[in-house]
Amino acid sequence: MKPEEIRKLEAYFKRNINKEIVIKARPRKDESAEVYLADEFLGVVFRDDEDGELSYNFSMAILDIDL
Repeated sequence: MKPEEIRKLEAYFKRNINKEIVIKARPRKDESAEVYLADEFLGVVFRDDEDGELSYNFSMAILDIDL
């Protein structure tokens, strides 16, 4: 993802979920970025640009040992 996209997504997550969220670019991956809460990995946000419509999908796995 481009740095401008990451900044916009991070602002959205901070405004709507938690002010401590940080989004980091992934090495060698242009279509996604990693989402962290402080230093804990939460998930991945994917860029979806199909049929001329741009959207983003956030994927978060929750292990049963974390519940």
